[in-house]
Amino acid sequence: MARGALAFQQQQRRRWISLCLLLFFFLHVDVARCFYLPGVAPQDFQLGDELKVKVNKLTSTKTQLPYSYYSLPYCPPEKIVDSAENLGEVLRGDRIENSSYVFKMREPQMCNVLCRVTLNAKTAKAFKEKIDDEYRVNMILDNLPLVVPIRRPDQENSIVYQHGFHVGLRGQYAGSKEEKHFIHNHLTFTVKIHKDPVTELSRIVGFEVRPFSIRHVYDGQWNEKTRLKTCDPHAKALVTNSETPQEVEDKKEIIFTYDVNFEESDVKWASRWDTYLLMADDQIHWFSIVNSLMIVLFLSGMVAMIMLRTLYRDISKYNQLETQEEAQEETGWKLVHGDVFRPPSNPDLLCVYAGTGVQFFGMIVVTMMFAVLGFLSPSNRGGLMTAMLLLWVFMGLFAGYFAARLYKMFKGAEWKKIALKTAFLFPATVFAIFFILNAVIWGQRSSGAVPFGTMFALVFLWFGISVPLVFVGSYVGFRKPAIEDPVKTNKIPRQIPEQAWYMNPAFSILIGGILPFGAVFIELFFILTSIWLQQFYYIFGFLFIVFLILIVTCAEITIVLCYFQLCSEDYLWWWRSYLTSGSSALYLFLYAAFYFFTKLEITKPVSGMLYFGYMLIASYSFFVLTGTIGFYACFWFTRLIYSSVKID
Repeated sequence: MARGALAFQQQQRRRWISLCLLLFFFLHVDVARCFYLPGVAPQDFQLGDELKVKVNKLTSTKTQLPYSYYSLPYCPPEKIVDSAENLGEVLRGDRIENSSYVFKMREPQMCNVLCRVTLNAKTAKAFKEKIDDEYRVNMILDNLPLVVPIRRPDQENSIVYQHGFHVGLRGQYAGSKEEKHFIHNHLTFTVKIHKDPVTELSRIVGFEVRPFSIRHVYDGQWNEKTRLKTCDPHAKALVTNSETPQEVEDKKEIIFTYDVNFEESDVKWASRWDTYLLMADDQIHWFSIVNSLMIVLFLSGMVAMIMLRTLYRDISKYNQLETQEEAQEETGWKLVHGDVFRPPSNPDLLCVYAGTGVQFFGMIVVTMMFAVLGFLSPSNRGGLMTAMLLLWVFMGLFAGYFAARLYKMFKGAEWKKIALKTAFLFPATVFAIFFILNAVIWGQRSSGAVPFGTMFALVFLWFGISVPLVFVGSYVGFRKPAIEDPVKTNKIPRQIPEQAWYMNPAFSILIGGILPFGAVFIELFFILTSIWLQQFYYIFGFLFIVFLILIVTCAEITIVLCYFQLCSEDYLWWWRSYLTSGSSALYLFLYAAFYFFTKLEITKPVSGMLYFGYMLIASYSFFVLTGTIGFYACFWFTRLIYSSVKID
């Protein structure tokens, strides 16, 4: 235990050093290894200790519909026991259960017979469907997922690790054109261990498998003592290839077998996840991210510099005219000072979206902090989603507060009404889409369908915690003194002159969303890949920097376009400031559609519906987040400039 505590402290110290280096932009590909914690406390095993393998869901990138392991007629243990899953795991479709695979630490096993199954028409059809959809079997040993090592043909001594092994494959016999389905019924496991030379205790640092399809042969009638001719360690007949594969057909007999080998490794327990996290990413991806971020930073700096110089000249000119009492007509943005703080159309909706955006912003900031510190690493399955849900619920306090503050500034009097809208508008929309998608998944009998108990827990979090916190925040916010405008508003609205084509609201809004989207679209590729191609996402250090740049770009592009709008004597900036940066969500959804048609192999309508449904929720959330950032940046900017000049 002392050694484990010391290793943990050393790991924490290295993580803090790496985090500081990252914040100063001294980035290197190997730094990414420091952005996670190894997971749970290490477990030491003695010679002969029992190692229990757990099975997880069956997954496919073609259907995006997970199924439980025992939805296929695999060999079950005497009693199937579900492992306790957190909220995030359930929402991800994880179904972790015990299995019949039992190993002994550092005791190799050859040709172990798991069970014998005779297929019928129904079970054969189930296997064939899963093979056609390229489903993979996922297993877990000591919290490590099972991987299949595959050598890359384009690079020597380079290995790519794929999550899980395929249920089976399709192929043809030599000289035949008929395509058959074959099942992987023999597994050769390799458990990599790191052994302490002093105590002789071992820790598991790797879990690999090589699947084979083989038609086992034996003499006589089947019984518990039957010896296989095709897999017999006494006769030195081991499975090394799939030259005589096992067909999947009605009334076919399938014998499931496995081997277990133990291999010593120099990899220490604290670094055992490096193999899983550094899977198929080339260095060119990292350099592309850094290059993109630096370009966006440079553009943002240029915009800020131009903005500050131009605005400083305007304020100096206006104040000088007032000092010299020159009787000149006001021009530019000062001309609309009597209308710029006039309440917008549909102010209640703007207050609701602004408050919800603050809720999102708080959730993401806190989540990022925990993720960068490693508490939400992939080794903690479901931790990221669970943290986001809980933080969203508790951030309802800030949503109500900011919505009520803005509502009172617009001379609103019914704070309960705005609190009710804030508590229900966005969550109800998302929940409705989620409920429809969940019903579709339920119709497919997938394990990805959220059970009734979990659905009840989500509703309880919403109604039992989030809604009361929104009302508390609204009550506190409404009791605060109203925000005073820096200038008085005229009773009669000023007529807005005809605008140039490039100042058309629709055009400027669409243009404004390009730069924020440009700040995230490369990172978005990695995020979509991790979600839909079932890979680990762990580069939270880069993601945190991208998020900071997103904030800067949303704020700057909104301020610049708002400034040009006011200079053209158009004072309707409230909604346009929200939509300017919020329009980046449109580009995000279009990019998601591009990714769907170019990177994914989804062919089923149900799977396509799930993809676009969930990406619609993600885009809607991104709209609320970026729109709120742009709105509050523009709100701060307009108050600043109109309080800096002398207005008669």
